Amino acid sequence: MSIAAQAVPIIPIAGIAGILIGVFFFFYIDAVIFPTLPELFTVAFFIAEPTVWFAVMILLTIMLAEFLGFNTLYFIVKRIRVPKIVESAAQKYCQLLIVSDEKIILVNRVAPVLPFVGAFAALEKWNWGKCVLYTLVGGLVKYGLILALANVFFAYLSSDAATWVTLALVLTVIAISFAWSYFRRRRKLPAECGGEKEESKAG
Repeated sequence: MSIAAQAVPIIPIAGIAGILIGVFFFFYIDAVIFPTLPELFTVAFFIAEPTVWFAVMILLTIMLAEFLGFNTLYFIVKRIRVPKIVESAAQKYCQLLIVSDEKIILVNRVAPVLPFVGAFAALEKWNWGKCVLYTLVGGLVKYGLILALANVFFAYLSSDAATWVTLALVLTVIAISFAWSYFRRRRKLPAECGGEKEESKAG
């Protein structure tokens, strides 16, 4: 029995609504509490019902979860008194990034360098509208592309081959993203440290 065929019984057991709730849960947790490798869960759920309409439902659920997840952290941080030491640490961290304004949300889709985006957006006083726009556009492009490619694989390959190719694609994307974010931070950090040393010497 193929891998996809083994996954299909999830549909009658959990139901479409149950699977979409699972998608929402993983993406909301990823935005608010801790990283959950959402790319992997996206294709894992899609494999259970590899159809265009289900891909669209997953994508809409992702958009809702990311919108609510961003705003949950954003408005919580806006309404509480954040210690100065935490605010200062957040500002210093943002200064080490490739870009230090709302556009980092788009970069974050390729190289995950900024966790808890909603909290950072509130602390850095970024424009809320731009943040929401970049969150939705970035998510739509990234996960739309992943689901579109997965759908093509299932349309033109055998079920087993499509499953393995899709999983390999997602794992490759995750590996490249983390590698890029790691090396970008390593390149940025020495430059920042060097600048601070020169300033201290000049002082």
